[in-house]
Amino acid sequence: MKRTKVAAMVHKSTIARMWTDIDIIRCDAVGVLGLFPEQKLTAVIRMLTYEASANQVDEITRMGKSTTLEALVRFCVPVETLYTRNYLGRPTPKNLQRLLQKAEAQGFPGMIGDYGNRKCQKSIILEAVAGFDIWVWHAFFGVPGSQNDLNVLGQSPVFNDVLRGQGPDITYQVNNTVYQTGYYLADDIYPRWTTFVKSIPNLRSQKQKLFATYQEGYRKDVKMCFGILQARWLIIRGAVSMFDKEILRSIMITCIILQNMIVYEYDYDDVEVYEPDLMNTVLTRIYERPMGPSGEPFEPESLVRDGRFMTRIIDRYTEMQSSYIHEMRQLDLIEHLWVVKGNEDE
Repeated sequence: MKRTKVAAMVHKSTIARMWTDIDIIRCDAVGVLGLFPEQKLTAVIRMLTYEASANQVDEITRMGKSTTLEALVRFCVPVETLYTRNYLGRPTPKNLQRLLQKAEAQGFPGMIGDYGNRKCQKSIILEAVAGFDIWVWHAFFGVPGSQNDLNVLGQSPVFNDVLRGQGPDITYQVNNTVYQTGYYLADDIYPRWTTFVKSIPNLRSQKQKLFATYQEGYRKDVKMCFGILQARWLIIRGAVSMFDKEILRSIMITCIILQNMIVYEYDYDDVEVYEPDLMNTVLTRIYERPMGPSGEPFEPESLVRDGRFMTRIIDRYTEMQSSYIHEMRQLDLIEHLWVVKGNEDE
């Protein structure tokens, strides 16, 4: 029932958009009626889910190769335009509170997601931020597969909101220390920034082993998200050399949006209710954006003004690169996890 609801919602909007973009229902010179939108939508869905080529869907939809490829592009563009804001945007305060409460229950207060990317040989890299429910909050696609993770991070806009001052304003307490910046769980290759919490390569104590076990275990959320994307939308795994990079980006974003729709319908209908734990002193709070004198939300300064980077932007970038805060928070999380989860393994 829920899968039908997702399909019906996408079907209604995309059919309306395709109907207005091109005159689909029309007769040719001999009076033969043209193709219906449902035929094109069926061909597109089969190409996305079954990795079928344009020639293979011809047996079902009776469409030519060029028409099928054109329908695929005209399907992905309106889906990306209509649903990016709702299904691939920044988490709302309610969703962010849900993520933070779940992360706090897992022993990582202040964690807002898992950061990672996926690539293979002769491919284009997909960078994503996913939550514990495999919902993708951020996706960046287009970097050649020959580049490493640090090159992808340098080109990614994932931290632009933080530099502009639009990042989530949260505060939490770990091991009697108050922090005011959220973080992502990441691999060891990434730099020691305040926005990352990495594992420990050389384990020397039981506390470090426990921390590494939980950190690496929770990081599998983003890996599981990549696996589900490739299993559900087989076009991602196949060779698509017939498209240029912009069309490939549109196809990838469309698959992620459709995946988030399925996750929303299956997981977000029954919202988990977290009761306050009176014995747990670790608190995570979210603050709304400040209001300006006119009553409207305060707009932070732009990244560039008059051809120069703003001083406050440079200060935020320097703060984000603080390795001292990164190491101190990692030590506090090690102690916190040992207190919260250490007795469970005994």
